Amino acid sequence: MNKVSHPGSKEREFALSDSEFKNLTELVRSLTGIVLGDHKKEMVYSRLARRLRELGMESFSQYCALLKSKTSDTETGFLVNAITTNLTKFFRESHHFDFLTDHLTEIQNDPFRRSGDKKIRIWSAACSSGEEPYSIASTLMNKVSALSHWDVRILATDLDTNMLEKGRSGIYGINALQGIPDDYLGVFKASTTQKNDQLIINPIIKNLVHFKKLNLLHQWPMQKKYDVIFCRNVLIYFDAETKASLVKRYSEMLLPGGILFLGHSESLLKDTCNLSLIGRTAYRKEAS
Repeated sequence: MNKVSHPGSKEREFALSDSEFKNLTELVRSLTGIVLGDHKKEMVYSRLARRLRELGMESFSQYCALLKSKTSDTETGFLVNAITTNLTKFFRESHHFDFLTDHLTEIQNDPFRRSGDKKIRIWSAACSSGEEPYSIASTLMNKVSALSHWDVRILATDLDTNMLEKGRSGIYGINALQGIPDDYLGVFKASTTQKNDQLIINPIIKNLVHFKKLNLLHQWPMQKKYDVIFCRNVLIYFDAETKASLVKRYSEMLLPGGILFLGHSESLLKDTCNLSLIGRTAYRKEAS
């Protein structure tokens, strides 16, 4: 196969025209709501070039034709998995887990909650490969241990089926330990088993987390409201209208006093849908 080069750019195995890039990004946006600007062209190329090789294709023109064909349903799933970003690690943005500990302690000590059905519901939206929801579960079990007697469930959702399968496995490389703050390192080790250079999530922690596929732009099947929602480093990929819609829906899914965590580069600057800033990208829903 002849490689294609363009002035001012490195040699490429496949040609990716502006029109093909536009077709791909418009399809990604229609499927996921993610907006990919021109500066993402190299990223789109590198991620999809691997897929073209797997399919034995010689051009992006062939790939775009496949995505428009009657058999495109399966391939759109591969497209979404390839494009969606899956950068994550255990206890990322550790200050959020300090807020989580304080909030869960408040719930535990609330006489109304203690005399009720003792349910805790937490949602990790865009959970990727599971590091976030397992960090939540570890924090809950180790920092607020009295809640082990409560009915606790952590919903972990994502659009990427490959990442969901990894999360369900509960198995990670030993390098997952790197960068964890000292005060959480013991928590993490206490909730895992090391074997053959792998970290295996303890079944007690694992059983708290339930992985489900969910497109955030589609209808949400959940009926109950949540004490905490993590939606970190997700809004940055959407346009302003979609961001506003998601924040409104998140607020509606929170119990009064519940907390929404956003990513470090995200913020709510305008209509906050009854959400008040209480710390670094942490928002509490005001009681009605």
